[in-house]
Amino acid sequence: MIEWRRRVLMVGQGIEERFDALRFRLKRRFGLLDPFEILPYRGHGTTRELFLKGRVLEEAGITRPGRDDAVWKNIRDMVRRFASDEVAGARVRASFEGLQVETTADVEGYFEVRFQLPEPLDGAAGWYRVELDLLSPLSPGGGRVRSTGEVLVPHGAGFGVISDLDDTVVFSSATSVLKMAWIVVRNNAHTRLPFEGVAAFYRALQSGADGRSSNPVFYVSSSPWNIYDMLEDFLNVHGVPPGPLFLKDWSLTVLGKHRDYKTGVIRRLLSTYEELPFVLIGDSGEEDPEIYLQAVREHPGRIMAVYIRDVASSERDAEVKAMAVEARKLGTEMVAVPDTVAAAEHAAAIGLIAPDAVAAVQSESTAGF
Repeated sequence: MIEWRRRVLMVGQGIEERFDALRFRLKRRFGLLDPFEILPYRGHGTTRELFLKGRVLEEAGITRPGRDDAVWKNIRDMVRRFASDEVAGARVRASFEGLQVETTADVEGYFEVRFQLPEPLDGAAGWYRVELDLLSPLSPGGGRVRSTGEVLVPHGAGFGVISDLDDTVVFSSATSVLKMAWIVVRNNAHTRLPFEGVAAFYRALQSGADGRSSNPVFYVSSSPWNIYDMLEDFLNVHGVPPGPLFLKDWSLTVLGKHRDYKTGVIRRLLSTYEELPFVLIGDSGEEDPEIYLQAVREHPGRIMAVYIRDVASSERDAEVKAMAVEARKLGTEMVAVPDTVAAAEHAAAIGLIAPDAVAAVQSESTAGF
């Protein structure tokens, strides 16, 4: 059954790719192509390696969001995000401190860049800029297409944070597909709100127990790359610490389940930062407890704490409690919390955040985590 489904999806993907290629050729022939753009996604790295992902697309005409934007405008922009026209096979050059790497985008316009540095970075931890140039094809009108990406290098951090987004940072009603779709479509970065206290709590985790650290925060979601710009704006607008976002390609060729995808991202991050312990944050609505327990099993001693926002039924609560018992036996506390304040109080008690940071979370919190 799985093999049959895979074959059907592969055939469908092949048809889609041929249609997209034909559409691109016809638009070029009749002068209907919009200007091209490079959309870089925030990357991550170490003092020896940098990783950056991005996409080459025709400009979609998405406008900057505002708090008072009409619902119809938000819906229009969301349609444009999903109706985006990728530039398959685009050649992109990435430049960083005298080094250059060239790469080719796939059929969906996605590209990845990896810099292996001859000498370790000796600068402070933080964001490093990578310049991107489109080499081919030429953009309509012949203008140069450039962009600047950012790569986070968490040198000297005390720990890292890996957080879910939907129903963990931002209310999404992810357990109901229709509700989630309506919430996403009708809102923008200003009108989608974080759970109260989340911004203060994540800033406290970033600053650490001494209040002066620069601990990295990574966000993992099954949301598609199409809404990357909205999620990045959301973090900025609401004061949630910026960090690399790991989203999903919703093309037919990507058949992996949410659990496999998220587990893979966590493994990659723990492998990249092999000396760094991590805090994992999610919710009980989907599979975060199972995914995070697997990380605890695979990486003993690396997971400092797991925080699970309780959003599910009492039956699910019993399942999460059983997983918490196993995690504790392995040396990691998995804590189901009703709100952000409870998570912050526990984090302060075990030395992850400064004790006075709890007050900041409390002042920002009147509702759920």
